[in-house]
Amino acid sequence: MANGGPVQHGYPHLETVRAAITALYKRLSRDTVQTFSTSVVPADVAFCDTDDLHLGAQRVAREIVRHFRLPDARLIVGFREMTHAANVELAAGPEYFVELNDRFRTHRQDIGAALAHEVAHVYLHRLDLSFPTTAENEILTDTVTTYLGAGWLLLDAFREDAVSSQKLGYLTPEEFGYVLAKRALLFHEDPSVWFTSPQAYDAYVKGLALARRDEQQPPLTGAGWAGRRRYAHDRRHVAGVQPTAPYAFSPDPTGRLRVSFSCPTCHQRIRVPVKGRVRARCGLCRTVLECDT
Repeated sequence: MANGGPVQHGYPHLETVRAAITALYKRLSRDTVQTFSTSVVPADVAFCDTDDLHLGAQRVAREIVRHFRLPDARLIVGFREMTHAANVELAAGPEYFVELNDRFRTHRQDIGAALAHEVAHVYLHRLDLSFPTTAENEILTDTVTTYLGAGWLLLDAFREDAVSSQKLGYLTPEEFGYVLAKRALLFHEDPSVWFTSPQAYDAYVKGLALARRDEQQPPLTGAGWAGRRRYAHDRRHVAGVQPTAPYAFSPDPTGRLRVSFSCPTCHQRIRVPVKGRVRARCGLCRTVLECDT
């Protein structure tokens, strides 16, 4: 939890974020992801200053648990002085003990954000889905929280001005915006209407621009003129294609050229023949892609 200190910006964890989206689809399947088409709505996690602190926290926890379809999980929420925003004990269940930073006693509007991340930890624990390192696992948790409809709360908890700042989670604000935009494009959702933080809205706009660029990379037909021109050049000079290019060429067993690129929805690699207009279906998320190879 960044509290008054500098907030990191940009996309330093982008590759891990994309790998997390792919891992989520592989573990859940497209059909299960589609069952999360409705996000947590503000009314379900609203917390008034006149509400009882512990009863209100338990109520919000139940709503987040319900959202993640964990009907037999029970969160016991407490507060203590600590460095991080929150912590959860990942035991066998069904009861899970969550500790929230004492800061939330007076910043109750952000309790839902902190609990969303911790309940996602429980969800991933039950799925047995994790990444090798602690840092990567936290990025996975933030990504899954956001992609499955509860992470807009984490982004909305981001506030920054000339003299103070607050940010929850391990993704940068722009990375939260990017994952939220990927979800919004998938489910035709507009989460921007829920933001109370102007800084969160700005981060979402930046993330949305990057998410849309994923859909405008060659060989997709949505690529712009400059991208199409670069792709045509690289297709003629396969040996000179830069490693940073969003596509790669290779021959198939018969020697015919094929091109591979990332699915703009789930980031699984797709490989298609180089033969002009091609319609491809991603084998993982089943997105149909129009390509000009």
